[in-house]
Amino acid sequence: MQASEQHRSSSMYYQPLQEIESYCLPQYRNLNHQMYYNDGGGHGTQFSTQSSSDLYCTLESSSAAGSFAVYNSPSTVSFSPNDSPMSQQDSQTQSYPHDQYHSPDNNIYSSPRSGSCITEDLSSFKHKLRELENVMLGPDSDYNLVDSYDSAMSNGNDFVSLEMDSWRQTMVAISSKNLKHILTVCAKAIADNDLLMAQWLMDELRQMVSVSGEPIQRLGAYMLEGLVARLSASGSSIYKSLRCKEPESAELLSYMNILYEVCPYFKFGYMSANGAIAEAMKYEQRVHIIDFQIAQGSQWISLIQAFAARPGGPPHIRITGIDDSTSAYARGGGLHIVEKRLSKLAQHFKVPFEFHAAAISGCDVQLHNLGVRPGEALAVNFAFMLHHMPDESVSTQNHRDRLLRLVKSLSPKVVTLVEQESNTNTAAFFPRFLETMDYYAAMFESIDVTLPREHKERINVEQHCLARDLVNIIACEGVERVERHEVLGKWRSRFAMAGFKPYPLSSLVNGTIKKLLENYSDKYRLQEKDGALYLGWMNRDLVASCAWK
Repeated sequence: MQASEQHRSSSMYYQPLQEIESYCLPQYRNLNHQMYYNDGGGHGTQFSTQSSSDLYCTLESSSAAGSFAVYNSPSTVSFSPNDSPMSQQDSQTQSYPHDQYHSPDNNIYSSPRSGSCITEDLSSFKHKLRELENVMLGPDSDYNLVDSYDSAMSNGNDFVSLEMDSWRQTMVAISSKNLKHILTVCAKAIADNDLLMAQWLMDELRQMVSVSGEPIQRLGAYMLEGLVARLSASGSSIYKSLRCKEPESAELLSYMNILYEVCPYFKFGYMSANGAIAEAMKYEQRVHIIDFQIAQGSQWISLIQAFAARPGGPPHIRITGIDDSTSAYARGGGLHIVEKRLSKLAQHFKVPFEFHAAAISGCDVQLHNLGVRPGEALAVNFAFMLHHMPDESVSTQNHRDRLLRLVKSLSPKVVTLVEQESNTNTAAFFPRFLETMDYYAAMFESIDVTLPREHKERINVEQHCLARDLVNIIACEGVERVERHEVLGKWRSRFAMAGFKPYPLSSLVNGTIKKLLENYSDKYRLQEKDGALYLGWMNRDLVASCAWK
């Protein structure tokens, strides 16, 4: 990228940049953006930034409506032999060496490197300012960062002093490769529309992130992808463009199964829901379960087995499975695959069984789609599904609350809710970014403990099962942002407004989950609070489970 000739003499200067090798195909189209630099006298100087370079991507983002030109990075992107994306340093080392700059100390959930431990004297800081000045400002520039710093310090200009102190902290963070700090400052720059700062920091971040490195480096790669996508794409094209090259359905299903096994909070969330249903139905002879996101149907395998062992014999079970396109792709076909799988299992355990397929989006579900029959005890399961439903902040139809009212009208014996404990639904971009980074940092670190870093499928699991959702939260707004999580307190309010009352979870099942959790890292935690079950990593709740009637 190079500034236009007529702006060479102004106070902003761009050096020629190399081309970035990227695997974002097809390439983003260029989009001119206007940037302004205030020379301190109240006169803004306008600059046009253009670039024909590809943008850094980790998820093979396809073309969007436009793109934001970003600094190129000496860290190029290539493919590993198994088509996993790697930065240039990844292809050389597979991960950063455990040195002082790339140690677990930089991990958010480890002991973070303290800025007070980094000794940088004033002359060193001024030298960094001069280096920055040479990159960002032309050799003929009248503006001098070092002089401005000295002036601010000597004149006691509090505002400028704070600004310079912020610059110093950022430079120290870059020097120490403190990814969390740099990601935060970059997101704040984007939130404040400080596009020049955002460009510069994204260039620095490209040289630090790695899909095969420490947890914060891997997370940083996808957070950076989200920031780039936020600046470069718009509208409904964002989420579609981030779908990357889908793996074969069998491969995607394999990745999902691996994630299910290595992240016990998903598995135990399902177990707690099953426990509540089994408790509510222990005396019923005909049971109808409506699952609003049936996926592979795996949740019901253990419940069918439990019903088979029930004293007095199993009930007649009918499951209505509501589908979604991602699950259908992973299965490699329609709901008949789930029906065949569960029917065969039920037959083996001599459990009377029916399956009702409802291949329809949750937003489109109406009463007649649910196949409710008189004489059946009804259980409804909302597992990791309701956060995809747009609420009143997105649509006047408010499908999130509409579905709860619809279910309440059916008078179910029990309704189970399992959701990620994160607050990203109505939060503005910057606090949403911070919440997402905090949440996924815990998740990536937990994966790092359970799934060895050298595991050949770890990159694929993180990329195809986590990264796309993460980027959607950061990059998208409005109806295009489909990942809209809420904390349990908000879900409680919604269920209460729909007329539900809390239903106690099974203490026996909760005790079993606690026992099983001992087979995992002692950093996992389980907490029972206010009738709900919270599963998390260290001091961060990740999944909450509760039941209603």
